[in-house]
Amino acid sequence: MSVLLHLTLRSIANRRLTVSLTALAIALAVAMLLGVERLRHDAREGFAQTISGTDLIVGARSGAVQLLLYSVFHIGDATNNVSWHSIEAIAEHPQVEWLVPISLGDSHRGFRVVGTSAEFFERYRYGRGREIGFAEGRPFSDLFDTVVGAEVAARFGYRVGQSIVVSHGAGEVAFADHDDRPFTIVGILERTGTPVDRSVFVSLEAIEAIHVDWVGGARIPGVSIPTEQLHRFDLRPKAVTAALVGLNSRVAVFRVQRFVNTYPDEPLMAILPGATLQQLWSVIGVVERALLAVSAIVVLVGLAGLVAVVIASLGERRRELAILRAMGASPAHVFGLLALESALIGLIGCGVGFAMVQSGALLVGPWLEARHGLLLSAGWPSHGEWMLLGAVMSAAFVASLVPGFRAYRYSLADGMSVRI
Repeated sequence: MSVLLHLTLRSIANRRLTVSLTALAIALAVAMLLGVERLRHDAREGFAQTISGTDLIVGARSGAVQLLLYSVFHIGDATNNVSWHSIEAIAEHPQVEWLVPISLGDSHRGFRVVGTSAEFFERYRYGRGREIGFAEGRPFSDLFDTVVGAEVAARFGYRVGQSIVVSHGAGEVAFADHDDRPFTIVGILERTGTPVDRSVFVSLEAIEAIHVDWVGGARIPGVSIPTEQLHRFDLRPKAVTAALVGLNSRVAVFRVQRFVNTYPDEPLMAILPGATLQQLWSVIGVVERALLAVSAIVVLVGLAGLVAVVIASLGERRRELAILRAMGASPAHVFGLLALESALIGLIGCGVGFAMVQSGALLVGPWLEARHGLLLSAGWPSHGEWMLLGAVMSAAFVASLVPGFRAYRYSLADGMSVRI
C-alpha cells in the first residue's frame, strides 16, 4: 500500500499543473456548496432570532403568521387594534414582567413609523440575545423626538439634529403629511439586519399628538391646534396595534397565552414568536433548498471534470501503465493507482474548499454582520456540513472508480503497441 501511495504522489507531482487546476475546480465547487450550507444555517438561525427575549406577541385575533408579519416585520396591516384598557390589563398580569406596546399606521418616505415607548430600546433583542445599540445619539425623551434605523439614516443621509416629517398612512404613497409637527432626530441605531433598520421610532404620545386635529384619517378642515397647546390634551393612546410581552418565567408562557386568547373584553391573540418564525421559515425556506440543489449540481459538474481529466490523461499514460505492468504490477495495482489518484484529488479539493469557506467567514463575516446584520460564523463543520463533505467524498470515490476501471482493462500488449 505504501508503494502504491508513493507512486500516486509522484504521479500527482509530475502532473501538478493539471492536478492543481482540477483540484481548484473541485475546491471552488465544494466551497460554494459549504458556503451555501453555512449561510443557510446561519441565516435560518438569524431569522429565527429576528426577535429574541420576547415571550409573547399580543395583537388582535387573526392568523399567527399575519400577526408576526405586521408586528415584527412591518408587512401588511392589522385586522384591528388592541384597546389601551386591554393592554393595561395584560401588563398587570402577575406573570408579566414587562410589556412594550407598538402602534403602526404612519410612514416616512416609504419606511414604517413605529410608535412605542422608550423601553423598546432596552427590551428588544435580536440575534443571540443582542441589545439594540445607538450609532449616534440617544433614545427619544421629548414629545417630537425620533430615532431612526440604520437603513433609513443611510438611505437619506440623516444625522442627529435633522428634522423629518411623518406622513399619514403606510407605504410609498402617503395620504397626507404631518408637516405642521416635524420631528427632530435624536438617535440613529446601529445596523441589526432586522426590520428595526427600516423603521422610524417615535413615542406613543407623539402618535396621538400629530392626530389631535384629525378625525377618521383626515385633517379637520379649519382646525389647527398650536404645538405649544398639545400638553392640554390627554395624549395617552386609546389603542395600539400590538404589544411585545416578557414574562417572569418561561414556564408561565402557556398560562399567559391562554389568558390573552380567552380575554373576555375583546378578541385578542398571543403567539410565541419563535414557533411562528419557524412556521414562516418553512414557507420561505424553499429558496435555500433551491440554492443547495444548485450547489450540489456544481459539485457534480466538478467531479465530472475530474473524471474527464483523469481519463483524458490515460491516453498519454498508457506507455507508463504498460511499463508498470511489465515490471510486475497486476491489473488490480493499476486500478488502485488510478482510483487512489482521483480520490486524493477529490480529498484535496474538499480540504481546500473548506479552507476557503473558513477564510471567507473570517474575512467577510465581520463585514456582513456590521453591514447587513448577517451572522456568518467560522468554526468546526456543523453536522450538516459533515454530511455534505461525506457525500462529496463518497461521490469522489465513486467517480475515481471510472478511470481506475478504464485503466484496469488496458492490457500489456495494448500499452506497448503503437497506434496510428
